[in-house]
Amino acid sequence: MENDEMHPSPFEIGTFILIIITSVLGSIIGLEIISSLGVTPNTSIIGALIAMVLARIPLSFFKKYRSIHRQNLVQTSISSATFGAANSLFIPIGIPYVMGRPDLIVPTLIGATLAMYIDTFMLYRLFDSDLFPAKATWAPGVATAESILAGDEGGKRAGLLGVGGVIGIIGSFIGIPMSAFGVAFIGNAFALGMFGLGLLINQYAIPIFKINISGMYIPHGVMVGAGIVALIQAAFLIFSNKAKVSENTAGYTRSSDATKKTLLAGYLGYLLVAILLSLLGGLVAKMSVGILIAFVIYAAFAAIVHEIIVGIAAMHSGWFPAFAVALITLLIGILFGFPPVALAILVGFTTATGPAFADMGYDLKTGYILRGNGKDKKFELAGRKQQYYAGLIAFTTAVVVVALSFHSFFGQKLFPPIDTVYVSSIKAGATIHIAEQLAIWAIPGAIIQLIGGPSKQLGIMLATGLLISTPNASWAVLVGLAIRIIAGMIWKKKADTPMAILAAGFIAGDALYSFGTSTFNTIKK
Repeated sequence: MENDEMHPSPFEIGTFILIIITSVLGSIIGLEIISSLGVTPNTSIIGALIAMVLARIPLSFFKKYRSIHRQNLVQTSISSATFGAANSLFIPIGIPYVMGRPDLIVPTLIGATLAMYIDTFMLYRLFDSDLFPAKATWAPGVATAESILAGDEGGKRAGLLGVGGVIGIIGSFIGIPMSAFGVAFIGNAFALGMFGLGLLINQYAIPIFKINISGMYIPHGVMVGAGIVALIQAAFLIFSNKAKVSENTAGYTRSSDATKKTLLAGYLGYLLVAILLSLLGGLVAKMSVGILIAFVIYAAFAAIVHEIIVGIAAMHSGWFPAFAVALITLLIGILFGFPPVALAILVGFTTATGPAFADMGYDLKTGYILRGNGKDKKFELAGRKQQYYAGLIAFTTAVVVVALSFHSFFGQKLFPPIDTVYVSSIKAGATIHIAEQLAIWAIPGAIIQLIGGPSKQLGIMLATGLLISTPNASWAVLVGLAIRIIAGMIWKKKADTPMAILAAGFIAGDALYSFGTSTFNTIKK
């Protein structure tokens, strides 16, 4: 593995041009697929492959792309642009369009853009802290890193990754969620066990027990309770006297003091954006001073809570229930009695946070592995900063692409399907039944989260599983965990590295298959 004295910069002319090209490509892919299929593909592997292919061109100009760190900058840019354009920008501006308020599209785009930048900044500052450790799973990041290393080193690593990739593609083709199977090989076993249990309940609640858990708001209530406890646990983790001891023994590059300052700066940033949105959206004229102040405070709080919960889920499971958590913040806003226009602005604002946060976590995990798992702190921090810059270039490109293309998409009545769910919820309003269900099911969610503690996040992971409806994902996770446990009993620690590489292959194969089928279906439509 190479370790240059100076980490490559995304502002090198050749790298910068490639980042812009891949960012435009990622933005277009994200917009097309989320508007037609309602999902966002993970394009990190695609970005890495593009850089690898260019490195094989026998011209001196392209030799620079043999650097695994430049390849990492390229994968960072395309994935950032994809999730930024689709999840952080297009979903929020689709809400006022579906609601019949085109006058709110531009204000929402401005607010979503600012929220996305704050979201990314916070992950950059929180990555490798006691709240979001670099050594945590971040499974898609591991898959991308292993793919880049296999392309660079070849040998047994490449062979094993290739085998995993082929199995991943075949498994995905026959309907097995191979990402879930792969995550089970490398993630926290307790957290993934609860995740698998949640998926299992979600899959069989109606067929076997004739219970519609979503209609009863069970997953939402569990997430509310678990989320409240998780925030309290995070506060204890950051502000307790043990925090400094923890950061010294764990070797984090972000101190507890830096974490506190980042969270405070993030909340204040979201507060300012919420105020700006209130002005641009005309809420000042529609709401009393007291209600307006309450709305602004809640909107900022919902935004930061949304990104933290989505980030925790993404870190442990490789999945992030951003749509569902945003819906929860909306339901609570409805219960508070905010007017429809304010609710549309609220859910657009909270939706803009979380996905970019999680995706940047994956990208920084990839870089962390490629840079030697933090052995050289100075090089790690320098590389992380360059990745952040690459992400900013990509997000800015995404803003331009979305701003230039949303008229065309809306003109063809193309928008993210989840926006109809948000708008329908706003129009339906609140009932005592919803409030009761959220309160009742928040209790077991809180208890489970409390039992697991901040390291396992059992309540959050159970709720994540309950909120995700992916057929057979439960069995993929549980079978994967069983194989991992058996392999560990037989081969002990010797099984860890081969299983991690295989897991990366499964996840990479699943990502390639999903990207290919999504792109094909979009073109077909």
